[in-house]
Amino acid sequence: MLDEIRLYFRYIGISVRSQIQYRGSFLMMSIGHFLITGIEFVGIWILFQRFGNIRGWSLAEVALCYGIVNIAFSISDATTRGFDMFGLMVKSGDFDRLLLRPRSTALQVAGQELTMRRIGRFAQALIVLLWSAHALDVAWSPATIALTGAAALGGACLFCGLFVLQATLAFWTVETLEIVNTVTYGGVETAQFPLSIYRPWLRRFFTGVIPLATVSYFPALAILGRGAGSGVPPALQWGAPLAGVAFLLVALQVWKLGVRHYTSTGS
Repeated sequence: MLDEIRLYFRYIGISVRSQIQYRGSFLMMSIGHFLITGIEFVGIWILFQRFGNIRGWSLAEVALCYGIVNIAFSISDATTRGFDMFGLMVKSGDFDRLLLRPRSTALQVAGQELTMRRIGRFAQALIVLLWSAHALDVAWSPATIALTGAAALGGACLFCGLFVLQATLAFWTVETLEIVNTVTYGGVETAQFPLSIYRPWLRRFFTGVIPLATVSYFPALAILGRGAGSGVPPALQWGAPLAGVAFLLVALQVWKLGVRHYTSTGS
Protein backbone atom coordinates (compact mmCIF):
# COMPACT_ATOMS: atom_id res chain seq x y z
CA MET A 1 0.00 0.00 0.00
CA LEU A 2 2.78 2.45 0.92
CA ASP A 3 4.55 1.62 -2.33
CA GLU A 4 1.35 2.43 -4.24
CA ILE A 5 1.01 5.76 -2.42
CA ARG A 6 4.64 6.69 -3.14
CA LEU A 7 4.14 5.86 -6.81
CA TYR A 8 0.99 7.99 -6.95
CA PHE A 9 2.81 11.00 -5.53
CA ARG A 10 5.62 10.49 -8.04
CA TYR A 11 3.03 10.65 -10.83
CA ILE A 12 1.56 13.78 -9.28
CA GLY A 13 4.99 15.36 -8.90
CA ILE A 14 5.66 14.90 -12.61
CA SER A 15 2.29 16.45 -13.46
CA VAL A 16 2.85 19.45 -11.19
CA ARG A 17 6.34 20.12 -12.57
CA SER A 18 5.04 20.04 -16.13
CA GLN A 19 2.29 22.55 -15.34
CA ILE A 20 4.42 25.07 -13.48
CA GLN A 21 6.76 25.28 -16.46
CA TYR A 22 4.21 27.78 -17.83
CA ARG A 23 3.58 29.92 -14.76
CA GLY A 24 1.77 32.69 -16.62
CA SER A 25 -0.75 30.28 -18.12
CA PHE A 26 -1.22 28.55 -14.77
CA LEU A 27 -1.88 31.83 -12.95
CA MET A 28 -4.31 33.14 -15.56
CA MET A 29 -6.31 29.93 -15.65
CA SER A 30 -6.42 29.74 -11.85
CA ILE A 31 -7.61 33.35 -11.63
CA GLY A 32 -10.18 32.58 -14.32
CA HIS A 33 -11.61 29.68 -12.29
CA PHE A 34 -11.67 31.91 -9.21
CA LEU A 35 -13.62 34.64 -11.02
CA ILE A 36 -16.07 32.31 -12.76
CA THR A 37 -17.04 30.51 -9.56
CA GLY A 38 -17.08 33.86 -7.75
CA ILE A 39 -19.68 35.12 -10.22
CA GLU A 40 -21.79 32.05 -9.46
CA PHE A 41 -21.83 32.96 -5.77
CA VAL A 42 -22.69 36.55 -6.61
CA GLY A 43 -25.79 35.13 -8.31
CA ILE A 44 -26.74 33.36 -5.07
CA TRP A 45 -26.14 36.59 -3.13
CA ILE A 46 -28.47 38.47 -5.51
CA LEU A 47 -31.11 35.78 -4.98
CA PHE A 48 -31.01 36.33 -1.23
CA GLN A 49 -31.04 40.09 -1.65
CA ARG A 50 -34.34 39.67 -3.46
CA PHE A 51 -36.04 37.04 -1.29
CA GLY A 52 -34.23 37.29 2.07
CA ASN A 53 -34.17 33.55 2.76
CA ILE A 54 -34.99 30.19 1.20
CA ARG A 55 -37.28 28.04 3.33
CA GLY A 56 -35.86 29.67 6.45
CA TRP A 57 -32.20 29.31 5.41
CA SER A 58 -30.15 32.50 5.38
CA LEU A 59 -27.37 33.40 2.96
CA ALA A 60 -24.66 32.59 5.54
CA GLU A 61 -26.19 29.15 6.19
CA VAL A 62 -26.41 28.34 2.49
CA ALA A 63 -22.85 29.64 2.10
CA LEU A 64 -21.75 26.92 4.53
CA CYS A 65 -23.18 24.22 2.23
CA TYR A 66 -21.77 26.05 -0.80
CA GLY A 67 -18.26 26.20 0.65
CA ILE A 68 -18.18 22.56 1.71
CA VAL A 69 -19.49 21.22 -1.60
CA ASN A 70 -17.29 23.38 -3.82
CA ILE A 71 -14.15 22.62 -1.82
CA ALA A 72 -15.01 18.93 -2.16
CA PHE A 73 -15.62 19.21 -5.90
CA SER A 74 -12.47 21.24 -6.56
CA ILE A 75 -10.38 18.52 -4.88
CA SER A 76 -12.05 15.72 -6.82
CA ASP A 77 -12.00 17.61 -10.11
CA ALA A 78 -8.28 18.25 -9.72
CA THR A 79 -7.39 14.64 -8.86
CA THR A 80 -9.62 12.72 -11.29
CA ARG A 81 -8.77 14.33 -14.60
CA GLY A 82 -7.57 10.97 -15.88
CA PHE A 83 -10.98 9.41 -15.25
CA ASP A 84 -12.76 12.40 -16.80
CA MET A 85 -10.82 11.89 -20.05
CA PHE A 86 -10.81 8.09 -19.89
CA GLY A 87 -12.98 7.62 -22.97
CA LEU A 88 -10.16 8.97 -25.16
CA MET A 89 -7.73 6.51 -23.55
CA VAL A 90 -10.01 3.59 -24.42
CA LYS A 91 -10.54 4.71 -28.03
CA SER A 92 -6.83 5.25 -28.64
CA GLY A 93 -5.82 1.96 -27.04
CA ASP A 94 -3.60 3.68 -24.48
CA PHE A 95 -5.33 1.79 -21.68
CA ASP A 96 -3.71 -1.41 -23.00
CA ARG A 97 -0.32 -0.07 -21.91
CA LEU A 98 -1.60 0.43 -18.35
CA LEU A 99 -2.71 -3.21 -18.21
CA LEU A 100 0.85 -4.36 -18.95
CA ARG A 101 2.21 -2.63 -15.85
CA PRO A 102 2.20 -4.44 -12.50
CA ARG A 103 0.30 -1.63 -10.79
CA SER A 104 -3.34 -0.79 -10.11
CA THR A 105 -5.03 0.60 -13.21
CA ALA A 106 -7.12 2.97 -11.08
CA LEU A 107 -3.93 4.34 -9.52
CA GLN A 108 -2.34 4.87 -12.93
CA VAL A 109 -5.41 6.63 -14.36
CA ALA A 110 -5.73 8.83 -11.27
CA GLY A 111 -2.05 9.78 -11.55
CA GLN A 112 -2.36 10.96 -15.15
CA GLU A 113 -2.76 14.59 -14.08
CA LEU A 114 -3.28 16.78 -11.04
CA THR A 115 -5.15 19.76 -12.49
CA MET A 116 -3.48 22.60 -10.60
CA ARG A 117 -5.66 25.35 -12.06
CA ARG A 118 -8.56 24.06 -9.93
CA ILE A 119 -6.86 25.84 -7.05
CA GLY A 120 -8.81 28.93 -8.17
CA ARG A 121 -12.13 27.22 -7.44
CA PHE A 122 -10.76 25.82 -4.18
CA ALA A 123 -9.63 29.27 -3.01
CA GLN A 124 -12.97 30.88 -3.87
CA ALA A 125 -14.93 28.17 -2.02
CA LEU A 126 -12.61 28.43 0.99
CA ILE A 127 -13.16 32.20 1.17
CA VAL A 128 -16.94 31.69 1.10
CA LEU A 129 -16.68 29.01 3.80
CA LEU A 130 -14.55 31.25 6.05
CA TRP A 131 -16.95 34.15 5.54
CA SER A 132 -19.85 31.88 6.44
CA ALA A 133 -18.09 30.68 9.60
CA HIS A 134 -17.55 34.30 10.62
CA ALA A 135 -21.10 35.44 9.78
CA LEU A 136 -22.94 32.55 11.42
CA ASP A 137 -24.02 32.67 15.03
CA VAL A 138 -22.40 29.31 15.75
CA ALA A 139 -20.25 28.31 18.70
CA TRP A 140 -17.44 26.68 16.77
CA SER A 141 -15.71 23.84 18.58
CA PRO A 142 -13.01 21.33 17.63
CA ALA A 143 -15.82 18.83 16.92
CA THR A 144 -17.73 21.08 14.50
CA ILE A 145 -14.51 22.19 12.79
CA ALA A 146 -13.52 18.54 12.36
CA LEU A 147 -16.99 17.73 11.00
CA THR A 148 -16.67 20.54 8.44
CA GLY A 149 -13.33 19.17 7.25
CA ALA A 150 -14.67 15.60 7.21
CA ALA A 151 -17.68 16.73 5.16
CA ALA A 152 -15.39 18.30 2.56
CA LEU A 153 -13.19 15.19 2.37
CA GLY A 154 -16.21 12.89 2.27
CA GLY A 155 -17.66 15.02 -0.50
CA ALA A 156 -14.39 14.80 -2.42
CA CYS A 157 -14.53 11.00 -2.16
CA LEU A 158 -18.14 11.01 -3.36
CA PHE A 159 -17.39 13.11 -6.43
CA CYS A 160 -14.29 11.01 -7.16
CA GLY A 161 -16.55 7.96 -7.06
CA LEU A 162 -18.90 9.57 -9.56
CA PHE A 163 -16.02 10.31 -11.94
CA VAL A 164 -14.80 6.70 -11.58
CA LEU A 165 -18.28 5.39 -12.43
CA GLN A 166 -18.46 7.71 -15.43
CA ALA A 167 -15.11 6.40 -16.67
CA THR A 168 -16.17 2.79 -16.07
CA LEU A 169 -19.05 3.20 -18.52
CA ALA A 170 -16.45 3.62 -21.28
CA PHE A 171 -15.59 -0.09 -21.02
CA TRP A 172 -19.00 -0.81 -22.56
CA THR A 173 -19.93 2.39 -24.39
CA VAL A 174 -16.41 3.59 -25.46
CA GLU A 175 -17.63 7.16 -24.89
CA THR A 176 -18.28 8.25 -21.30
CA LEU A 177 -21.94 9.25 -21.11
CA GLU A 178 -22.54 12.97 -20.63
CA ILE A 179 -25.69 12.19 -18.65
CA VAL A 180 -23.43 11.41 -15.69
CA ASN A 181 -22.56 15.12 -15.60
CA THR A 182 -26.05 15.73 -14.23
CA VAL A 183 -24.89 14.18 -10.95
CA THR A 184 -21.30 15.49 -11.01
CA TYR A 185 -21.36 19.11 -12.16
CA GLY A 186 -25.14 19.21 -11.69
CA GLY A 187 -24.74 17.62 -8.27
CA VAL A 188 -22.60 20.53 -7.15
CA GLU A 189 -25.38 22.95 -8.05
CA THR A 190 -27.89 20.80 -6.17
CA ALA A 191 -25.89 20.16 -3.01
CA GLN A 192 -24.93 23.79 -2.42
CA PHE A 193 -28.53 24.44 -1.35
CA PRO A 194 -30.30 22.76 1.61
CA LEU A 195 -31.95 19.49 0.65
CA SER A 196 -35.20 20.52 2.35
CA ILE A 197 -36.08 22.90 -0.52
CA TYR A 198 -36.43 20.03 -3.01
CA ARG A 199 -39.32 17.65 -3.66
CA PRO A 200 -39.48 14.44 -1.56
CA TRP A 201 -38.51 12.11 -4.44
CA LEU A 202 -35.42 14.21 -5.17
CA ARG A 203 -34.47 14.24 -1.50
CA ARG A 204 -34.71 10.46 -1.41
CA PHE A 205 -32.59 10.14 -4.58
CA PHE A 206 -29.81 12.37 -3.23
CA THR A 207 -29.81 10.50 0.06
CA GLY A 208 -30.12 6.85 -0.88
CA VAL A 209 -28.84 6.63 -4.47
CA ILE A 210 -26.34 9.47 -4.97
CA PRO A 211 -25.75 10.48 -1.33
CA LEU A 212 -24.96 14.15 -1.91
CA ALA A 213 -27.04 15.11 1.12
CA THR A 214 -24.76 13.14 3.41
CA VAL A 215 -21.72 15.28 2.62
CA SER A 216 -23.27 18.74 2.83
CA TYR A 217 -26.81 19.04 4.14
CA PHE A 218 -26.66 16.52 7.01
CA PRO A 219 -23.34 17.82 8.41
CA ALA A 220 -24.63 21.40 8.02
CA LEU A 221 -27.63 20.50 10.21
CA ALA A 222 -25.27 19.36 12.98
CA ILE A 223 -22.95 22.36 12.64
CA LEU A 224 -25.81 24.87 12.63
CA GLY A 225 -27.76 23.13 15.39
CA ARG A 226 -30.80 22.73 13.14
CA GLY A 227 -31.06 18.96 13.38
CA ALA A 228 -33.71 18.79 16.10
CA GLY A 229 -36.66 19.51 13.83
CA SER A 230 -35.28 17.95 10.66
CA GLY A 231 -36.11 14.32 11.39
CA VAL A 232 -32.48 13.34 10.73
CA PRO A 233 -30.93 11.34 13.62
CA PRO A 234 -27.85 12.97 15.24
CA ALA A 235 -25.74 9.90 14.47
CA LEU A 236 -26.49 10.31 10.76
CA GLN A 237 -25.69 14.03 10.87
CA TRP A 238 -22.27 13.41 12.40
CA GLY A 239 -21.42 10.19 10.56
CA ALA A 240 -22.74 11.27 7.16
CA PRO A 241 -19.34 12.07 5.56
CA LEU A 242 -18.45 8.37 5.77
CA ALA A 243 -21.06 7.77 3.06
CA GLY A 244 -18.78 9.54 0.58
CA VAL A 245 -15.89 7.22 1.43
CA ALA A 246 -18.15 4.17 1.13
CA PHE A 247 -19.43 5.41 -2.24
CA LEU A 248 -15.87 5.70 -3.57
CA LEU A 249 -15.00 2.18 -2.39
CA VAL A 250 -18.07 0.79 -4.16
CA ALA A 251 -17.19 2.75 -7.32
CA LEU A 252 -13.69 1.24 -7.32
CA GLN A 253 -15.17 -2.26 -7.12
CA VAL A 254 -17.35 -1.44 -10.14
CA TRP A 255 -14.19 -0.18 -11.89
CA LYS A 256 -12.52 -3.57 -11.30
CA LEU A 257 -15.56 -5.24 -12.85
CA GLY A 258 -15.22 -2.99 -15.89
CA VAL A 259 -11.51 -3.79 -16.25
CA ARG A 260 -12.29 -7.52 -16.28
CA HIS A 261 -14.73 -6.94 -19.16
CA TYR A 262 -12.34 -4.78 -21.18
CA THR A 263 -11.67 -6.29 -24.62
CA SER A 264 -9.04 -3.86 -25.99
CA THR A 265 -9.26 -1.92 -29.23
CA GLY A 266 -8.08 -4.82 -31.40
CA SER A 267 -5.43 -2.61 -33.04
